[in-house]
Order: sequence, then C-alpha cells, then structure tokens
Amino acid sequence: MRAAVLHEIGQDKLEVLDDVEAVGFGPGKVRLRIRATGLCHSDVSAMSGVLPQPAPFIPGHEGAGEVMDIGDGVTGLSAGDRVLVCWLPACGACPSCKRGQTQLCLAGFMNAGTPNFKRPGGDVFGFAGTGTFTEEVVVGAGCAVPIPDDVPFEIAALIGCGVTTGLGAAINTAKVEAGSSVAVIGCGGVGISTIQGARVQGAAQIVAVDPVASRREAALRFGATEAVSPDEFADAKQRVTAGEGFDYVFEVVGKSATARTAYENTRRGGTLCIVGAGAMDDNFQVNMFELFFDEKRILPSMYGGGDVLRSYERAIALWRAGRIDLESMITHRVRLDGINDALHQMRTGESLRTCVEL
Repeated sequence: MRAAVLHEIGQDKLEVLDDVEAVGFGPGKVRLRIRATGLCHSDVSAMSGVLPQPAPFIPGHEGAGEVMDIGDGVTGLSAGDRVLVCWLPACGACPSCKRGQTQLCLAGFMNAGTPNFKRPGGDVFGFAGTGTFTEEVVVGAGCAVPIPDDVPFEIAALIGCGVTTGLGAAINTAKVEAGSSVAVIGCGGVGISTIQGARVQGAAQIVAVDPVASRREAALRFGATEAVSPDEFADAKQRVTAGEGFDYVFEVVGKSATARTAYENTRRGGTLCIVGAGAMDDNFQVNMFELFFDEKRILPSMYGGGDVLRSYERAIALWRAGRIDLESMITHRVRLDGINDALHQMRTGESLRTCVEL
C-alpha cells in the first residue's frame, strides 16, 4: 500500500512509497482504510524533532475512514463502520481515567513505541501510535471512534485533533465566561478552533494575533472581533482592555517566547491557557513575586482538556447547529502525492488545514 514516510528526524520532506504494510492486527485491534486526514502542526513538530517520535515513521494522526476488519474481542465496531481516529484513546483503568481525566491517559503514548508498519527494509512507526498519511493502518479498537453518517470524512478528521483541541481549550480548560475579553496567539487550525470556542462561550472581544496576514483575515471570518500582528498586540491590549490585560489569553504556538507574551498580556487574576505543544528544552519562566502577586492562572490544555469522546459529540452537535464552521477551515486539498506541497503551505502559514484525500 501507499504511505508517506519520513526516514530520519530533521528531514523536511516525506517520501511517498508503495511498499508499506500495516502490521500488528490481532485481538483488540482494528484495520482501517483511511479516507481523509488533516495535516496538523504536531506532525511537522515530530518531523523536526520538537516532539519525540522514533523514526522512520509515517506522520498523521488526524484521520477518518472505514473499518476493514476487527480483531478478536473487539465490540461495538463492525466492518464498514465509519470512524475517526483518536490518537489518545483512554484505557479506562489507569488513575487518570478513574479520576475522569481521560485526556491524561498514557496508554496511547505507549503505543508510539511499537511499530505498526513495515517495509522490506525494516520496521516503520506511526506517529503517536497511529500514522494516517497512509491508505491503511492498524490501531487499537479505542482509536476507532464511530461517527454518524452525515459527518463527512474530512470534517471527522478535523474533529479528531485540531478542532477538539481548540474548542476544548476555550470550553473545558479555560471555561471562557460570557462577556469576557479574549486574545488568541497563533491562528492556524487549532487557534481558529479556539476562537470559535471563545465565540460559542459568548466572549465579547476576541483579538486574534498572528504574523501572517491571510490567517488574520481568516480569524475575522471565524469570530475574532479584530486581528492584529504581533507588533500591534500591545496597542490592541491598550485599546480593548484600557491596558489592564485580557481576561483570557491562549498561546497556540508552543514556544516559551509567545507564552511569555501571553502571560504579560493577561490581566491580574486572569487566565493564561497553554494550547501549543512545544519542545522539552524550551523553558517558560516566571519569577516568584509576579507568580504570587498577579495571581494569574496558568492552565495547560492537553487535547482539549476533557473527555475526548464527549468533546467529539459536542463538536458534531455545534457543527450541525451551525454554531461552528468546520468546512471553511479546510483551505487546501491534496492527494497523497501532494503531501510535501501541503507541508510547505503549513510552514508558510498559507493554509489553515489541508485535507489529504486517500
């Protein structure tokens, strides 16, 4: 079968090969035919080494498709079912799951260390234990979440990561209050979803911050009340909040420098929500006096900060009701052969989300 493979960490292009085989099928597993997958910035971060991932590997974790076969012991799924890929499934038995914090379950991360593909030259890993830049993939049954028939594959793929992450940051983690002021730093697919989540929650002002003009324009279409470049952020803070700072600031870049900017633009007693996934050696610093004196809440948000199955259902309900716009988030579409063009579009900020159709 065909798949896009990164041979070594640090390479910036993928090679589309036709000699890849999905392996590991057996009890508790399902074989999926991927129909659509989104390109998420986490894929690029894994390719560059910012996020840890063994290589060679197949990127992609934001996918949807059909069940081809189910292993022994799998219940609730049948061949032909339409599903989205959950890259962080809950085991249901660990302490995090028992506390209701299923987004902190580590079972999915453990899968990332087991190759689920092979080539004549040896084993190939799937990013985050999945790897959706491929025609077929074998994953644990918990990674295959049934979707209603009226949800297109490309929409389901977005819900599988970026939309759930952004919406959940605003709704689950920060719990944005109606009438509040919000700033979102970083307006790619996750940032746009965060803006939509803040709008759903009833925020009065939503300021989008991004260096790319096309993304600022998109942010306005998705609910931002204004959009500014990073150089204009201080002026926006003064104008919108009279210099006090925003009630909520979301950092959706994954860098300590932008996290520090977010902290400084959060009002005293306000909330800084960290949504971007960054490098292990990139340290965010605050001094002990400001941490105590300003009483700003610093809230990391992992995969939307809530039960992902409930979050999927909520995203579908909001989409059906016309409360969020998911179709317009897909700005580019490519076939698998065009995956490197899609990577370039993401790196330059040209795209919000590219749908890879398989």
